[in-house]
Amino acid sequence: MIVTLLMAVYLICAVALSLYALATLVLLALYLRHRKTPPLPPPLVEFPKVVVQLPLYNERFVAARLIDAAAGFDYPKDRFIVQILDDSTDETARIAAAKAVEWAVKGIQVVHVRRENRTGFKAGALAYGLTLAQADFGAEFAAVFDADFVPPPDFLQKMLPTLMANPRLACVQARWGHLNPFENPLTLMQTLALDGHFVVEQIARSRGGLLMNFNGSGGVWRIAAIHEAGGWQDTTLTEDLDLSYRAQLKGWTFAYRPDVIVPAELPASIGAYKQQQARWARGGTQCLRRLLIPVWRTRGLSFGERLMATVHLCQYIVHPMMVLLALLTPILLVTRAIQQVPLGSLGILSLVPPILFVTSQAALYPNWARRSLALPVLLVLGMGLSRSNTRAVLSGLFGGRGTFNRTPKTAGTRAQVDSPRMSFDWVWEAVFSLYTLGATIIAVRLLPSLVPYMALYSLSYGVFAFFSARDAWLAYRAAWIQGRMVSPAKHTL
Repeated sequence: MIVTLLMAVYLICAVALSLYALATLVLLALYLRHRKTPPLPPPLVEFPKVVVQLPLYNERFVAARLIDAAAGFDYPKDRFIVQILDDSTDETARIAAAKAVEWAVKGIQVVHVRRENRTGFKAGALAYGLTLAQADFGAEFAAVFDADFVPPPDFLQKMLPTLMANPRLACVQARWGHLNPFENPLTLMQTLALDGHFVVEQIARSRGGLLMNFNGSGGVWRIAAIHEAGGWQDTTLTEDLDLSYRAQLKGWTFAYRPDVIVPAELPASIGAYKQQQARWARGGTQCLRRLLIPVWRTRGLSFGERLMATVHLCQYIVHPMMVLLALLTPILLVTRAIQQVPLGSLGILSLVPPILFVTSQAALYPNWARRSLALPVLLVLGMGLSRSNTRAVLSGLFGGRGTFNRTPKTAGTRAQVDSPRMSFDWVWEAVFSLYTLGATIIAVRLLPSLVPYMALYSLSYGVFAFFSARDAWLAYRAAWIQGRMVSPAKHTL
């Protein structure tokens, strides 16, 4: 009876992953159908008022770079204002204040906005800034950039014509580029993942008539649409996805400009990358809880739009399913239950995401074949991330909002950006690596076709265990040198 139940759970996970791969195949087909660039709107004749919002929190290494880029926009000086929404508790506040004065002398309207507390995190800062921008400046549009971005001077000149051409357009998203793609294998791997999203998925969703999302940075919003959708809200950790869906469920539309590139700094360490992905996973799952029912209740959406929106909102549920498959496989192997199930279709469909990533590389780079050699790194790190992201997904499903933990940024300085924290996260990853290694050994005797699959799990968790242990040791050493011991963070699956 127990084996039958476990087998049912295994099959549910396998079928769900297959359906997710099929949805990815749909996006790939839509991209191939709509990849030709449509005609662009004519250049601006009138220049609407724009507020450029820069939410900052302890970004001393990158704050000046971002402020300089935003203040240097090729746009009439009296038609845009730069808001430094600074909730920092470190020297970032001093840097931002100095930059505001420096650009004000040059005739650029740069204001340094400080709040008494960090209520609402990024969403709270953006909402507060919009109130000031409309009251003091009469802004009609809002551009948003996170601290790790460097927008080009012609950003507003290129993006605003799209918004001006359609009064029901809520937001235009630009494509993210990369400032440090070749810093290490991790950053190169992230370029494949992000290019797959921005080249294939976003083009497919925007031009294929599906619901899409503002990515949190590198986009321009119509302020009227923000207000009609209910404004920036801090009920989730991914306020960008939340507002995007609320606006589209109110009848607003979105556009995507892949020809406008805004480069950003990629997390260069496993710890920073895990922190970023955990926030996205928890926030994305919170949006699933909040928006799934409204998606199916809202009139005017086709069944296909609802279905693809559901897959979009469920994207991080993939990680718990991957963990369940890893945990159940050795049990079902030993009981010889899994040998009776044909898993060939799952293996074939698992090729779809890699094809999507390679397609994005071929669309962007002449040396796409060489860049695609990083695909194995993407597979290893993607599977290794499943354990930590599973914890984040469970927190999103059953926990509260949580704290907005920013992604550390160093602008290539290799400096320590945050206080070191000891963590025993690596112990769990090592246990998972050994467990799946045992499953690999069992599969050699009982079902050889599963050997590569389980070996990849073991390697992936092992890689994360090694780098997490290294980070823990560096944190311990830093604490010892500073004469203090940092309390270990308590982690559960």
